[in-house]
Amino acid sequence: MRALLQRVSEAQVVVSDQVAGRIGRGLLVFLGVKQSDERIDAEYLAKKITGLRIFPDQNGRNNLSLSDIEGGLLIVSQFTLYADTQRGNRPSYAEAAGADLARPLYEYFLECCRSLCAEVQTGVFGAHMDVSLVNDGPITILCSSGR
Repeated sequence: MRALLQRVSEAQVVVSDQVAGRIGRGLLVFLGVKQSDERIDAEYLAKKITGLRIFPDQNGRNNLSLSDIEGGLLIVSQFTLYADTQRGNRPSYAEAAGADLARPLYEYFLECCRSLCAEVQTGVFGAHMDVSLVNDGPITILCSSGR
C-alpha cells in the first residue's frame, strides 16, 4: 500500500460539481493499493500517517503529529500511484489492485484512520475527482507499508 501525503492548510474533492470532502489544516492523502496488499498494510499505514511529526510546534520545528494539532484527513483513492513507466510512454498499472480488492482495503484504511483521527473526509472511490489544495510548506511525503 502506498500513500502520497501533502500537508495542507485546506483541501477539497469535487465530484460531479458536488463537494465530496473538505478539510482545513491537515493532510491530503492519495492512497494506492497493490495486488498483494492486506489489512495489515492498511493498519500500518494509518498509524504511520497519523503519527508522523510533520507539523510545526511553537518554535517552528516539525515536531507535531496530525493528532497533536487535531487536523483533518482527506483521503482519495488513486491507483495511479502504482504506475510503472519503465517501458514505453504509456504507464502500466499491472501492480495496482483491481476494484474488487482495492475497494475493501481502501474502506478498511478509512476505518483505521477514523479510529485514530477525529476528522476523516474522502473522495469517491473510482470516480473522476477534481482535487484542490493549498500545500503548506510545501511538504509532500511518499509512504509505503513496506511489503
